[in-house]
Amino acid sequence: MRLVVARCQVDYAGRLTAHLPMATRVLMIKADGSVLVHSDGGSYKPLNWMSPPCSLREGTAEDGRVEWTVTSKTDDQLRILIEEVLHDSSHDLGVDPGLQKDGVEKHLQELLAEHPATLAPGLTLVRREFPTAIGPVDLMCRDAAGLSVAVEIKRRGEIDGVEQLTRYLELLNRDPLLTSGGPVRGIFAAQAIKPQARVLAEDRGIACAVVDYDALRGLDNAEDRLF
Repeated sequence: MRLVVARCQVDYAGRLTAHLPMATRVLMIKADGSVLVHSDGGSYKPLNWMSPPCSLREGTAEDGRVEWTVTSKTDDQLRILIEEVLHDSSHDLGVDPGLQKDGVEKHLQELLAEHPATLAPGLTLVRREFPTAIGPVDLMCRDAAGLSVAVEIKRRGEIDGVEQLTRYLELLNRDPLLTSGGPVRGIFAAQAIKPQARVLAEDRGIACAVVDYDALRGLDNAEDRLF
C-alpha cells in the first residue's frame, strides 16, 4: 500500500463530474489497484475513489506540477493534480486474515444452547437448528412443564426478527407432536431489543429476553462489580 499526503486538486469525470479544490489530503493506493482520496474527517468514507481494476499513470501537467491520471475499465477518470508532497511511503501489509467478530449470532446460539435456563427458569435444550419448512429455528427447548419453546436469537432484536419467529411458530403449532401438551410458545432473545420489536413480540405472546453476552462467557464476575 502506498500512502501519500499532499496538497492536491481532484477532478472526477465519468458517469458524473466532481471537483475537489486544492487542499491537503491523503491519497491511498492499495495493492488491489484501487485509489482513494481521504480528508481528515468524514470517518471511513473517502471523498472520491476509483475501484479496481484501474490503471494509474503519473505524469506532468502543463504548468509543471505532478498529475496522476487514474482510469477505470469503463474509461472513467480521476485526475489528481499535486501541488506539494508532504509524505510518500509504501508498506507491505501482507495477507489480511479477515474480520473475526465476537458476539455474533452463532456464538450466542452456542452459549444459549449450553445455558438455556438463562432465558427462562427450567428451560432445557431439545435441539439446535430445529428444522421447519421455511428454515431452522435457532433453539427448540422444553420448559419446566414439558411444553415446547422455540427460541430465535439475534444480536440486535428488531421487528424483522419478531416476524421471523412468528412465522416459525405458525408452522410449529401445526405439528401435533410438538403441541400434544399445549401450543409452542416463543422466546425472542437478543443482546438489545428495540422498543418497537418488544411491543410487537409481547402483542403476539412472544417473550423477550435480553442476553448478557459477557455473563454467558463467564467474563462478568459479580464480585468485581461496584453495584
